[in-house]
Amino acid sequence: MPSEKVSILWFRQDLRLEDNPALCAAVQSGHIYPVYILDDENAGQWAMGAASRVWLNSSLEKLDHSLEGKLSLYKGNAEKILPELAARLGADGVYWNRCYEPWRIKRDTKIKQTLTDANVEVKSFNGSLLWEPWEVLKKDSTPYKVFTPYYRACRASTLPAKPVPTPEKITALKDHNALGLKDLGLLPGEKAWVTKICANWVMGEKAAHTALGDFIENGLSRYKKGRDYPSERSVSRLSPHLHFGEISPNYAWDLILKQESSEDRDHFCSELAWREFSYYLLYHFPKLPDENFQSKFDDFEWFGSEKDLKAWQQGMTGVPIVDAGMRELWQTGYMHNRVRMIVASFLTKNLGVNWREGARWFWDTLLDADLASNSASWQWVAGSGADAAPYFRIFNPVTQSKRFDGEADYICTYVPELAKLPTRYIFAPWETPRDVLDTVGIELGRDYPDVITSLKSSREKALQTYKEL
Repeated sequence: MPSEKVSILWFRQDLRLEDNPALCAAVQSGHIYPVYILDDENAGQWAMGAASRVWLNSSLEKLDHSLEGKLSLYKGNAEKILPELAARLGADGVYWNRCYEPWRIKRDTKIKQTLTDANVEVKSFNGSLLWEPWEVLKKDSTPYKVFTPYYRACRASTLPAKPVPTPEKITALKDHNALGLKDLGLLPGEKAWVTKICANWVMGEKAAHTALGDFIENGLSRYKKGRDYPSERSVSRLSPHLHFGEISPNYAWDLILKQESSEDRDHFCSELAWREFSYYLLYHFPKLPDENFQSKFDDFEWFGSEKDLKAWQQGMTGVPIVDAGMRELWQTGYMHNRVRMIVASFLTKNLGVNWREGARWFWDTLLDADLASNSASWQWVAGSGADAAPYFRIFNPVTQSKRFDGEADYICTYVPELAKLPTRYIFAPWETPRDVLDTVGIELGRDYPDVITSLKSSREKALQTYKEL
C-alpha cells in the first residue's frame, strides 16, 4: 500500500476524465481508487430505465478502458458501500461531483455525515452544471419560475468555469474485491433490442467529443432553424453524452463560444441553459417529477384510456408523425426534440392521458432519460409546469409534420408502410381518397392503423376540460 494519501473518487454522472473537477482534486491528493456504485436501492422509482442502462454499460466500459482497467464497480446501497469501502481501503478522503436529484441529495448528505464522523475527508464539486442552482436567485432570494429572466440573471452572474484538462498523471488503484461489469446486470434480456439501439450510437467520452466536433462542423451553422426539422443534421445529439457526463456542459459551452458569433451559436447556448433551468427547477422544487407544478391542475380530469396509451407507446395511433416519433424512440433510444413536443402534446391533449404516464415511458425508453429535463419538459407541454406552454397551445400533428417534414422523409423512415402514398396524403392518411389507397394497395386498419381519435373533437374536448379548471 502506498505511503502517500489514498482517496476514493466516486464516479456518478460524470463518466469522463477531461474537465472533471473531482478527479483533478483527487489526483492532487495522491493515489485514487476510482469507483462506480449502481445504487438502485436509494433510487427507488427513479432507478434507471432499460435504455439508460444500455448506455451506462458501454460508458462504464469505455471509462474503465481510459483508466487502464482500474475502475472498481459495486452494486447496492451506497450509504453502506462507500463508508465500508473507505474503511477497508484505508481512504483518507472521498471525492465526488454533485448530483441534483432529490433522492441523491438526501443520500449524499447522509454519506457525507457518516464519512466525516469516521474522520474521512469529503469534498464535492460542480461537474454537471454551468451555474449552481443556489447561486441564481431573484432579488427577494426566491427562485425564478420563468426561463427568460432566469437565463438573463445567469448571464449577468459569474461566467461558467473554464474546463480543466485531464490530469497528466493519474495513479489509480483497483479493488480486486469489486464486481465485474456483467455483475451489474445492466443489459436486458432482449438482445435484439440492445443491438438495434447500440447500432445507432457510439458511447463514451471520446465519442462525445467527436459528436460535438461533428455538430460544430456540420450542424451549428443552421442550428436555430434547422433544429426543428427531424430529418436534418442540425441537432447535436449530445443529450445522452451530457446526461452521463461523458462531456461537461462547461466544455460544450466554452467550445461553442469560440466559434464565430451568430444567432445559431447563441441559440445553442440558450438550449444548454434550458437544460440548466430544468435542473434549477428540480433543485428548488423537488416534487416536480411527481406533482403538478401549478397546483390548479390537481383538479384536471384526465380522460385518456389505457388502450390509447398503449397505441401511443407502440407507435400505432394512426397519426404518422406521432407514430414515427414513437417508433424512432423504440428503435434508437432517442427522439428528435420537435417530435418529442408533438407526441407529448398528442398524448396529453388529444388523448387526455396524464403527463406522468408519458414521462414514465420516456424514462424507460430514452437513452438520455434525465429526471430534471424529463419532468420539466412533460409538465411544460401539458401546461402544468413552470414557464409552461399555455393550456390552449395544442400542437396539431398534421400541421406540424407538413411544416417540419414537408417531404415526409422522417415519417417514411419510421412508418415505411405509408411510403407508397403520394406525399400530400402521408401526413393525414385518413383523408386519402379510396381510389388512391386502392391504387397503392394500402388498406387503413390493416396495413396502417385507423386514426384513434379525431384531432378536431379531441382538441375541443381538451380545451373545454382545461377551461373548466
